[in-house]
Amino acid sequence: MPGPDKLKCWIEAMRLRTLPVSVAGVFTATGLALLDGGFKWLPAAICLVFAVLAQIASNFANEYFDYRDGLDRKGRVGPRRGVTEGDISPQAMLRAAIGTLFVAALLGLGLIYWGGWWLIAAGVLIVLGALAYSTGPYPLSRHGWGEAAVVFFFGIAPVTLTYYVQTGTCTTQVWMAAVAMGLLGANVLIVNNYRDIDDDRAVGKSTLAVRFGAKFVRGLYLSDGIASWALLWLLWNKLPWGTILGIFQLFSVITLWKQLGTLEGRALTGLLARTAMLMLLLSAAILLLGAFS
Repeated sequence: MPGPDKLKCWIEAMRLRTLPVSVAGVFTATGLALLDGGFKWLPAAICLVFAVLAQIASNFANEYFDYRDGLDRKGRVGPRRGVTEGDISPQAMLRAAIGTLFVAALLGLGLIYWGGWWLIAAGVLIVLGALAYSTGPYPLSRHGWGEAAVVFFFGIAPVTLTYYVQTGTCTTQVWMAAVAMGLLGANVLIVNNYRDIDDDRAVGKSTLAVRFGAKFVRGLYLSDGIASWALLWLLWNKLPWGTILGIFQLFSVITLWKQLGTLEGRALTGLLARTAMLMLLLSAAILLLGAFS
């Protein structure tokens, strides 16, 4: 068993502040399945665990490959990187990434019972995406495609697939909610890359923030938030308390966007967590309204 300090390093490597992003997609889909009378608890639970494990594996892989390729520096503005700081060996991090991804893949095979054999292809795509974010011939996070990857892998894929394995279908409303959640998830990465813009520029990591500048990504953050609100507005109008939730979402997006323009350095890590928490709160509201409607 690792000691308390070592365990703390591993927990930090999981990047707990960002994990609400993977949970939110499953919550959203399950809430919609409840509203449509197709809820199945077991595939929903499998999807939840799979999504969290896949994100943790991606975070581990990102830490390992960024260290290997010299893209992390000691004393960086963002959260402490265990491998770069010497707290965790590179080999241990790589084994953890592969092992976590393997467990997620095995768990995902159980969804074939509800969704069919074609889910293997979807699972392979998700596994490759978890790795392609940080490595391969064209690492997405290093070429300005990280936010687009988040929209797909933390919005479109989890919402549509989780809904499908419960109901056997997918509606226009589900697709709209999937894109909406993906855009909110992309905002989490925008804050991360906005905070790390100087560190990333120094090591040649070409994120959207580095390529187009801080002003551009602040505008993108607001655009994503408003587009997400617009996509969810039709859903809010159909639900009890929906109007209040819609107003809350829009107010929160604008408030967080204003903070993005005023906070600096490590203070942006808190904004990252609040952005992820907004996504989780909205998805939890959909889940609860589905459960009690």
